[in-house]
Amino acid sequence: MNAASGSGQPLNRGMITVSIMLATIMQVVDMTIVNVALPHMQGAMSATQDQISWVLTSYIVSAAIMTPLTGVLADRLGRKTLFVGSVIGFTIASMLCGMATSLEELVLFRCLQGAFGAPLVPLSQAVILDINPREKHGSAMALWGVGVMVGPILGPTIGGYLTEYQSWRWTFYINLPVGILALLGMLAFMPQSERSARRGFDLFGFALLSLAVGGLQLMLDRGDALDWFSSLEIIVEAVISGLAAYLFLVHMFTADKPFIEPGLFKDRNFTAGVLLIFSVGVMLFSTMALLPPFMQSLLGFPVITAGLLIAPRGIGTMVAMFAVGRLVGKIDTRALVLFGLVLMAYSLWEMTKFTTDIGVYEIVYTGVFQGVGLGFIFVPLSAAAFSTLAQRYRNEGTAMFSLVRNVGSSIGISIVVTILGHEAQISHARLSESITLFNRALLAPNVPQIWNPTTELGAAALNATVARQALTIAYLNDFRLMMYLTLLAAPLLLLIRPPKRAAAAPPQPAPAAAAQRGPAPAGGSAIART
Repeated sequence: MNAASGSGQPLNRGMITVSIMLATIMQVVDMTIVNVALPHMQGAMSATQDQISWVLTSYIVSAAIMTPLTGVLADRLGRKTLFVGSVIGFTIASMLCGMATSLEELVLFRCLQGAFGAPLVPLSQAVILDINPREKHGSAMALWGVGVMVGPILGPTIGGYLTEYQSWRWTFYINLPVGILALLGMLAFMPQSERSARRGFDLFGFALLSLAVGGLQLMLDRGDALDWFSSLEIIVEAVISGLAAYLFLVHMFTADKPFIEPGLFKDRNFTAGVLLIFSVGVMLFSTMALLPPFMQSLLGFPVITAGLLIAPRGIGTMVAMFAVGRLVGKIDTRALVLFGLVLMAYSLWEMTKFTTDIGVYEIVYTGVFQGVGLGFIFVPLSAAAFSTLAQRYRNEGTAMFSLVRNVGSSIGISIVVTILGHEAQISHARLSESITLFNRALLAPNVPQIWNPTTELGAAALNATVARQALTIAYLNDFRLMMYLTLLAAPLLLLIRPPKRAAAAPPQPAPAAAAQRGPAPAGGSAIART
């Protein structure tokens, strides 16, 4: 069924979906594609480890600050105008990143890239919801979720290949053909939505939210490197973020026209969906941050192999999303999400059994299960969160949905990285306690001769072995923590209202029904109403 555009022309849902999904995938892949290229960038820019980390930090902070602004800009400029401008800006910024000749230029262009890319994900979700009738929201969210969830998983694989066989600059240049295709599709097929100036721009509220989100992201990104609250910088960022968040909440509930309307969170399903998507952000990206270094540092896999072994996770997510898209509306949404959480918890439990001797099978096996679990969580959760939300809140709602997911991922990554270092030190100390000259196990015939604590070489070899095992224990503790957090997220499903079954309408004679419907209106809405 084709909806009508403002000009009376039928909407081409397929081409609109392809165009906006190209833009969405381009942005989400860029969140992780650069990670594997950082060592090469560090050498090219003659930068330290702390300096090159700003290539990631600048993008994250810039995108986090600009994401909440999506709703206001979409209302005032129109979705098509904002979408087209964002794609053009993101593509140009990507090319500038690839041509950067200094670290300062690269960080500046990454800030621009994050700012222009921030609206792409929430806008794409809003458009997908609007061009599809409510009964097709499940399958529509499945298609949208493939790009949003699979993109970050495949990013390291694509980035590793381009970096290895071309150059780190190609991790940015790859966006040019994708951006051009997305832009041409939007200009040709995407209708312009109605502009609305129903409320002015709350500059004070936006400034407070920007300080809160920006300060939090800086604190989370730099906390582990600066030893958290032993650093004055982290303390200042935490104070600024906390104070700005408090003032923003007070302002939101007291101002006449706040930056974010409190009515957005009166919808129970949306609020529950936001809480659950926060948990999904913590679980997904935390595990993704742990696996590549685990495979490279402990299993000795090269970067390309590590990237390829993550790919089956994305395939599992993709297959599950298309399958669950057909089940949304037929099976209780809460049951689908619960099934996904159980699969996630099972895969993480299996990962707590990892050793330094595991092979490819264990990594692929747990990855596929985790990918399928994510698919069963993300699609029905996205559909349920917006199932009862008023359409006038849709631009703001999708922006908040993306912002909370990204903040959750930042918090999760910071937690697991901090715990990894802490647990590695504790485990190293505990394992070292048993290594003494009086431990007869070191004198057993099957112990390598190089493990002789009385010699300098033997002590160094023992310390390397102990450090490797201690790091393994730390990774397993992180996987166990993620499993517990997954199980703790399950009770939040009780907050989601079950879908209401529509009452069957009394049968009417065909002529009467046709007479009641009357003639079809001329033209149509700019976007199919849901």
